[in-house]
Amino acid sequence: MKKPEILSPAGDFEKLQYAVAYGADAVYMAGKSYGMRTASGNFDEEELKKAVKYCHDRGTKAFVTVNVMAGNDEIDKLPPYLEFLDDAGVDALIVADVGIIPLVKRHAPHVRLHISTQASVTNYSAANMYHDMGADRIVLARELTIDDIAGIRAKTPKALEIETFVHGSMCMSYSGRCLLSNFMAGRDANHGNCAQPCRWSYSLVEEKRPGQYYPVVEDEYGTYLFNSKDMCLIEHIPELVRAGIDSFKIEGRVKTAYYAAVITNAYRRAVDMYAEKGEEFELPESLRREVEKVSHRDYYTGFYFGEKDGEYREDNTYIRDWEVCAYIAEKGENGLYRAVQKNKLSVGDRLELIRPGKDAVDFVLEGLYDMNMTPIDSAPHPKMEFFVKLPCEASRFAMLRKNNKPEKEVL
Repeated sequence: MKKPEILSPAGDFEKLQYAVAYGADAVYMAGKSYGMRTASGNFDEEELKKAVKYCHDRGTKAFVTVNVMAGNDEIDKLPPYLEFLDDAGVDALIVADVGIIPLVKRHAPHVRLHISTQASVTNYSAANMYHDMGADRIVLARELTIDDIAGIRAKTPKALEIETFVHGSMCMSYSGRCLLSNFMAGRDANHGNCAQPCRWSYSLVEEKRPGQYYPVVEDEYGTYLFNSKDMCLIEHIPELVRAGIDSFKIEGRVKTAYYAAVITNAYRRAVDMYAEKGEEFELPESLRREVEKVSHRDYYTGFYFGEKDGEYREDNTYIRDWEVCAYIAEKGENGLYRAVQKNKLSVGDRLELIRPGKDAVDFVLEGLYDMNMTPIDSAPHPKMEFFVKLPCEASRFAMLRKNNKPEKEVL
């Protein structure tokens, strides 16, 4: 089988490093403009060049988003930026606005062209049109079923790659095209500045009774008319491969380096296992549990298996049963490891050690030491450096995490 690409989010350089370390074949990022996620750190021009080199030195591709719906002033300023991206060696540009396509072909001729999910490609005719315009890949609309995707694959050139989202937050608006944030918060969703009013709680107000709020109750948590669950397809790797999807995209540029590492690792390992075992593949329970150990809303399978799975009914709360406690920096003296604190950890805590390409290792923390090798009971301060005793060998980019609600963990 042709092994699908694992495409991971890189909202800043730290997230990029962890995505690469945990097995991403490619990462997608944005510059300081023209991208759809202004809440992530993003990259200035020097950082972009550094990021592209970092990826290429490790055999990873670097994609850059230029996927805003551009105004006239943005179009006027775009050619020099495209020329910079071409010179920087970016592997692909992700574009939504059809007016930007000829500018990419003219000013970034060495860069592959990917059509963003915001172009709302839902049929093979549209996909073929973009291919005729020079597209190398289509990121399909998120509203398609797996049969729809297979149908597009069957009627498009094999040279045209198909990418779909397989994990992360979903948008209540069609392929992310929304003006609700513009109207309610003055923040332009189509320029990456969405305030996510779809996640807010709403009540009714009758026009002759201002100030009197009437609840419209969905459940005991309140009313969330536009809210979506999070997508998770890790249990459906075989179906996705059989549908002809070339790239599995993970949403989450505004999420943490821990999220990028854990979710990339889970899909990386699942895809590799399927490539090795074929139809005998069965997803290990450890990987099924792994995707539950990041901050997320309840999971569902989006529209892949029919509209009934696309219902937007969920409260606005995140599930945050686990948290990362520390990032491992390097191996130090006496078999101890230097680490950087993220959240408080103490001697006696039950932790998990996370490493690229491996199952998490459960252990009880027996030893903590300050930078002078003096034993300490805890590491309570943000970004505090310390030494820690680990249950097995580790390296940079390993992490420690803790279950905050052990009563919910199913072993």
